[in-house]
Amino acid sequence: MSLRLLPAALAVALLSSAASADEGMWEPRQMPELADQLKARGLEMDPASLSNLAGKPLDAVISLGGCTASFVSPKGLVITNHHCVYGAVAYNSTPENDLLANGFVADGFAAELPAQPNARVYVTQAITDATDRIVDGLDGMDGKGRYDAIEARSKALVAECEAPGGLRCNVYNFNGGLQFSLIRQLEIQDVRLVYAPAASIGKYGGDEDNFEWPRHTGDWGFLRAYVDKDGKPAPYSKDNVPYQPESWLTVSQTPLEAGDYVMVTGYPGRTNRYRLASEVRDTIEWGYPESVAYFKDSLATIERTTRGDKAAALKYASTVAGINNALKLYQGQLDGFAQMDDPVGMKRAREDALKAWLAGRGAEGKAQVEALAELERELAATEATRERNRWFPGVASGGLAGTAVQLYRNAIEQAKPDAERESGYQARDAARLQGNMKSMDKHYDAGVDKALMKLRIERYLAQVPAGQRVPELDRWLGIDAGDKAVPGLDAKLDALYAGSKLGDETVRLQLLDADRAAIEASDDPALQFVVQVMPALLRLEDEGEARSGRISALRPKFMQAMIDFNASQGKPVYPDANSSLRITFGTVRGYSPRDGEQMTPFTTLAGIVQKDTGVEPFDAPKAELDAIAAGQGAQYRMASLGDVPVNFLSDVDTTGGNSGSPTLNAKGELVGLLFDGNYESLSADWIFNPELTRSIHVDTRYMRWAMDEVDHAERLLEEMGLPHD
Repeated sequence: MSLRLLPAALAVALLSSAASADEGMWEPRQMPELADQLKARGLEMDPASLSNLAGKPLDAVISLGGCTASFVSPKGLVITNHHCVYGAVAYNSTPENDLLANGFVADGFAAELPAQPNARVYVTQAITDATDRIVDGLDGMDGKGRYDAIEARSKALVAECEAPGGLRCNVYNFNGGLQFSLIRQLEIQDVRLVYAPAASIGKYGGDEDNFEWPRHTGDWGFLRAYVDKDGKPAPYSKDNVPYQPESWLTVSQTPLEAGDYVMVTGYPGRTNRYRLASEVRDTIEWGYPESVAYFKDSLATIERTTRGDKAAALKYASTVAGINNALKLYQGQLDGFAQMDDPVGMKRAREDALKAWLAGRGAEGKAQVEALAELERELAATEATRERNRWFPGVASGGLAGTAVQLYRNAIEQAKPDAERESGYQARDAARLQGNMKSMDKHYDAGVDKALMKLRIERYLAQVPAGQRVPELDRWLGIDAGDKAVPGLDAKLDALYAGSKLGDETVRLQLLDADRAAIEASDDPALQFVVQVMPALLRLEDEGEARSGRISALRPKFMQAMIDFNASQGKPVYPDANSSLRITFGTVRGYSPRDGEQMTPFTTLAGIVQKDTGVEPFDAPKAELDAIAAGQGAQYRMASLGDVPVNFLSDVDTTGGNSGSPTLNAKGELVGLLFDGNYESLSADWIFNPELTRSIHVDTRYMRWAMDEVDHAERLLEEMGLPHD
């Protein structure tokens, strides 16, 4: 069924139903109430085990802070996607030893390479309801007061939680702030690169195949978590030892077939399925088009300024990969919206149905309708300053300017008691800040960064209305609010970059210990720039926090109304994704993207050969092509296909942040890694369509085949208890 053909009534039914088909990114605590549905789909485990954070499989599923991963051995071996270890590979690459192109296999523990300084492994240990401790007594506060109270209470909970040491705790809000949870994680600081296939396997198909099906990408990589000799988290040291997890996933040796039950556990980043119609409209008309245009210009700028400079290109390889991914994601969402029959109207119809239902609930329903109207007014006020709020902070972000902002803000915050410092600048954040300063050299080139800063300044000049321009930035640029160009901008930027010493790691680390007076007295032009614009950054931050506080009093009322509305129809509700641990389930299943076309759920080694051109991104390694031609690794073949499966489709509900998530079979065994979604699924972050939404996984049989027959990572196969040739 195409969304283009959905009548309004059916659209409302789909939008209000949180459990149609296999929709749902469920909290672990919700799994017992879904027991019947799980069993009907084919789960062979006790559904209650999927809510136990201290037992297998959930205690083996970990976060990398942006990607998901899992333990697969008693020696802290971690499996995730190739694109999730990409930063670690790039960090260890040089023009003379390009690990991105050539791949890397450590031949022993001593050969495993330290990942970038801020690489972390987070092991979730507990999720505790904190709603009462956060929201008690907030009624009647103004926006800024409410925001500050939530921040202060969250920080107090976090400090209490982290007191034993070696932990990372955070307060997450669910359903727009209707509920809060305190999540405690073990924070492992010593993370090392163990194995990554060559990019011609790990990124086979590149950006051309990204979000596409059929797919033939070997998107896996391995890290290892290390701790000190007492088993406690510690910074990198050659004396550290592999972490010993309580449990680890078992790689299945049973073939996975079409129609089989699968589930994905992981840390999905962000979905927007409960956003209002006005928010969808703003995203379609302005937010995503603006992002797409900027991403294209950024890629062109990086390509132009790194052309012929391999060292600079390597520094920006990870950035380029991220921008390309975001570009296709946002454009795909726009294309998905375009295929729908009035997506804004679909959301509006849902809100109208909700209001009609609330009208029958007396005074309580009337209060909820009034809260919804007030929420709409706050969102309209936010939209009115969207250009300024996007492009002014953008000028002072990234690279040199962003580093200067971090250093000056750190000096400002260090003068306050720790509990009163801005999040990101407390004592708990010191190692991360230091890591930022140490790793800057690996992803910074002055010429490239200067061109990107110029691009952001041009966006600010072109987009921000004269009445909303920022006086502090305009004074630094030497222009008036109505000016659309800066005379001598290139010379001004040349002087900024030539005069700044922040490109020197030693200088950056010294400035981390500088106080506010020292920063303000510095003659470094990058610091002088930030000192001039910081009052405006802080002013906009205060405005944003006040608005956020007001919205945080209203959106929970809308979400409570939605939950009550769904409950009246017997439908459970899962919260929008927020980077916390979730479980989603479904079946191995193809789809029909258009009339007369059916996508089958598996691809094979034969497809790699059919696609191969010998030219990037379809340039499989010769060793792989030779192994395929020779028919090596017959034990990994799937009988029904007569070949080794490479990637497969399922209808599980996932999004960004799920990358690297383990795909488990009905017994909880590892059968694949989630790494992508199909192009038709991209708008599912906003509106879910069960007929078209599919997730793409790399099959562990392909991974084992390549490790055995191509990369000769036999020691890792043995460590995971897997047979090999």
